[in-house]
Amino acid sequence: MAGMAPLAPALDADACYRALAAHDARFDGAFFTGVTSTGIYCRPVCRVKTPRRENCRFFAHAAQAEGAGFRPCLRCRPELAPRAAPWSAQDASALLARHAARLLDTPDAWGDDAPSVAGLAARLGVSDRHLRRVFESELGVTPLAWLQTRRLLAAKQLLADTRLPVAQVALAAGFASLRRFNAAFAAHYGLSPTALRRRGAAGSAGGAVEVLLGWRPPYDAAALLGFFAQRAIDGLEQVDPAAGTLARTLRLGAASGWVACAFEPAASRVRVRVAEALAPQLPRVIARVRAWLDLDADPAAIHAVLGADFPHAAGLRVPGAPDGFELAVRAVLGQQVTVAAARTLAARLVRRFGAPLPEPESTHGLARLFPTPAALAAASGDELGQLGLVRQRQAAVQALARAVDGGTLALHAGADVAATTAALKALPGIGDWTAGYVALRALRWPDAFPAGDVALQKALGVTSARAAEARAERWRPWRGYAVVRAWHGAFQPTP
Repeated sequence: MAGMAPLAPALDADACYRALAAHDARFDGAFFTGVTSTGIYCRPVCRVKTPRRENCRFFAHAAQAEGAGFRPCLRCRPELAPRAAPWSAQDASALLARHAARLLDTPDAWGDDAPSVAGLAARLGVSDRHLRRVFESELGVTPLAWLQTRRLLAAKQLLADTRLPVAQVALAAGFASLRRFNAAFAAHYGLSPTALRRRGAAGSAGGAVEVLLGWRPPYDAAALLGFFAQRAIDGLEQVDPAAGTLARTLRLGAASGWVACAFEPAASRVRVRVAEALAPQLPRVIARVRAWLDLDADPAAIHAVLGADFPHAAGLRVPGAPDGFELAVRAVLGQQVTVAAARTLAARLVRRFGAPLPEPESTHGLARLFPTPAALAAASGDELGQLGLVRQRQAAVQALARAVDGGTLALHAGADVAATTAALKALPGIGDWTAGYVALRALRWPDAFPAGDVALQKALGVTSARAAEARAERWRPWRGYAVVRAWHGAFQPTP
């Protein structure tokens, strides 16, 4: 498979079959194989016997495979594959369809509302009809079919990995009623939810749910863990780069618990254990873990643009954040101070305003949650000042907390980047650097470029934001990855 180019939207069936036969993890999630002799579709990394070429049909998306009548493999589990990156230099129609798919794939983008085609069109500023036409033209399925596949795969994952009652599974996956869920499941998969659970290895053990999430290699887990270790807050996070593990606390609505990850580089995957208290929120937890660890990146596409100037950094990923509000607060605390100083301030904030974890995780020493927006919005200036926050940072933290608590600011991967960064910069004490940093790590905008970052300028050999912007122009739409590579000291400019 050496030298094989990344698969284009119009799939090359012969290239797909070669990747399938090699179980090539670089193409995991880039396509799915429907096997006509079994009626099942699989990931390229599936370890079952390679089917005959004439029995294979290839699909760019799981929704296309299900639309053609194939059922997901119970062994390789297509719901665990890395997702296709929506960003590219394609035309406006392709970008519209990809962004629409990204919103449908992001549970946090909808809050308490159920995703709908009408709501999606309104968010994107287009008509329902135009959205349906463009979506089906670009992705081969309707938005409703895409959403239905996501819901069914989420339900399949909950059935396989938790002991939640089927009615709770239906609700957590986004179905309005158990009757509709049972009907959809039977129509698509040819069996009932309870029958699938009996056939799989369902159930959590030891007070936790465990799932395996894949990535496309190369993946520099050591660099990512090193980044997190420098910033880890005792009681909130625990990182062990030598062991390849990290863990932290997490709050999702009224539920709170912990998430622990162990990297398995040889298998191109991470083993994720989730506290049973968060099991009903498993689809949201997994979406956040994918963003936190940047599991859905396509290193081949990124390195094709950045490789000339960063030849030895193909495995570097953009460190994400499991909570956008937390990341934004920590970015404010990190303004014009060292990483160590910012970590000290954040630790004080967690000790003073963070709630204790209802069931502490003794193995990793996790005991506290990051403060809620409501808690920081209600904090007085004196209380924040006693922690070492200067007045400017006090004002920024409080304004940020009030905006998020009041619902006027949403900080997640499905948020509109331009509108959100503009709203951030309208708050006191938040400028271009902080907004750009939040866009990079919390909004997951791969072209984010905090040009005013002094460390970035130094790494690029320039002395101004304008010069940094000029140098980075050729790295679009992956300037965010260029930032991480530059911070890592990997910049080797071409003549």
